[in-house]
Amino acid sequence: MSRQAEAHPAWDPAQYGVFGDERGRPFADLLARVDLVRPALVVDLGCGSGELTASLAERWPDAVVTGLDASPDMIEAARGHALRGRLEFRTGDVADWRADRPADLIVSNAVLQWVPGHTALLPRWTRALAPGGRLAFQVPGNFAAPSHTLLRELCRSPRWRDALAGTVHDEPVLDPSGYADLLAREGCQVDAWETTYIQILPGEDPVLEWVKGTALRPVLSALGPADTAEFLDAYRDSLRDAYPRTPYGTVFPFRRVFVVAGRPGP
Repeated sequence: MSRQAEAHPAWDPAQYGVFGDERGRPFADLLARVDLVRPALVVDLGCGSGELTASLAERWPDAVVTGLDASPDMIEAARGHALRGRLEFRTGDVADWRADRPADLIVSNAVLQWVPGHTALLPRWTRALAPGGRLAFQVPGNFAAPSHTLLRELCRSPRWRDALAGTVHDEPVLDPSGYADLLAREGCQVDAWETTYIQILPGEDPVLEWVKGTALRPVLSALGPADTAEFLDAYRDSLRDAYPRTPYGTVFPFRRVFVVAGRPGP
């Protein structure tokens, strides 16, 4: 099993897509800051189920676009978007990816938080860019939010710590300044920023449904059915207190960190 597959256990494309519009908005905001006109090769590292990767092929119809993801289930779903000669999807670990030829754009959307030591990958990825190319990525920055602190506390409680040791991490990403410093030292021109989306989610226990598609995946993969039900009951109660339901929905602030790094042109 690859390192990324270990970090992405039992991904469920349907669950991940429950809040597809909300999850897609940061991707659109990231790509809005990419100023390439006619890239020849675009690579999406951690492409998931492929809908967003397909939008890259729509934006740049002359480009060859490749999506890579460690989850066979995600790649199976993504291949429904494939276009012969223009858009392809492959199973693979982003930590092991090597460029066959220089890429004009490397995109990584909500992936690097799952990759241990990902800051060591970023310089290598910038060196895989063609002159004038761009590296664009975004990661969640909400690891201090109740959705994550409550999850960590529960996983590390006496009831669960033996079964769930190592499944969640405190702060696996840098802030915008950290990424800007890292990539500027590599000679890149860096645009780094953060945004907090104030999302109003519908339905009953929507924050739980949200994290079932992402942060909870390692936990759900580690537990059997009976333990899963017990764990979710306890976590649900905590989330209800932290994110109370209102007549118009549940307010879920969602911080994201964005970076676009450009390799100097010829």
